[in-house]
Amino acid sequence: MTPYIPDNQPLPEALSRTTHLAIGAHQDDLEFMAFHGILACYENPSNWFSGVTCTDGGGSARTGPFAGHTDEQMKEVRHQEQDEAARLGQYAAQYQLRHPSSMVKSTEGQAQLGKELADIFSATTPHTLYTHSPADKHPSHLAVFAATLKALRSLPKDQQPQTWIGCEVWRDLDWVPDDRKVAMNVSARPELAAELNNLFLSQIAGGKNYHHAIIGRRTANATFSNPHATDDATQLIFGLDLMPLLEDPNLSPIDFTLNLINEFKDEVQSGLSPYL
Repeated sequence: MTPYIPDNQPLPEALSRTTHLAIGAHQDDLEFMAFHGILACYENPSNWFSGVTCTDGGGSARTGPFAGHTDEQMKEVRHQEQDEAARLGQYAAQYQLRHPSSMVKSTEGQAQLGKELADIFSATTPHTLYTHSPADKHPSHLAVFAATLKALRSLPKDQQPQTWIGCEVWRDLDWVPDDRKVAMNVSARPELAAELNNLFLSQIAGGKNYHHAIIGRRTANATFSNPHATDDATQLIFGLDLMPLLEDPNLSPIDFTLNLINEFKDEVQSGLSPYL
């Protein structure tokens, strides 16, 4: 479980400088959902971003130049793409745990991944953490969220982050009531966002124009975030404040998420009912 250190610093120092940590299921998830953290640390000697990618990428779709690749070849391509993103984004460290997706979704795999993530938290002690939203619709993303929660709850309070944000990937979060969502301004350095997104050529060539989709979502979030004011940002990523799940270790993440859905329902009802 030795991470890639782009600037070749000694391992303990490289990890301990981490201020922002992101945990994603797949190669490219970090760059799509946690660009806020990457921006906060890029060319900033006071902040350092580290990433964790949990799965191996072996089940990726493949067409074009990658059509003939075996699963093992795709794993290596995706591994290299993620490490290149870490180099370009000036990450403190990049872990690639290389688990099959089926493993992280199993009971045994959840236990193993949770232990690995707890060890990474202890080594990095970030103050800000990004991971998948519990309202995501990708099973592997939900499995990584669940393992992250279990890992965090196993740690003493002084090793838990001060901020934990669940980010949008395979389901956006524009439906979340405004006072319950975290709006992350990622308008700066659009050229860096484009370079990072386009590094994952194996996925774009596989039939998914992720770069345009991600930038389109961020632009839409900024434009449609407030119908009564001009835009303060050109790019926004929405997230959920997940700290209530740490502040109350007995709070079910299912109840937490369903409460958000009920708040959305109530907001729709109260907004529409005066006119009917």
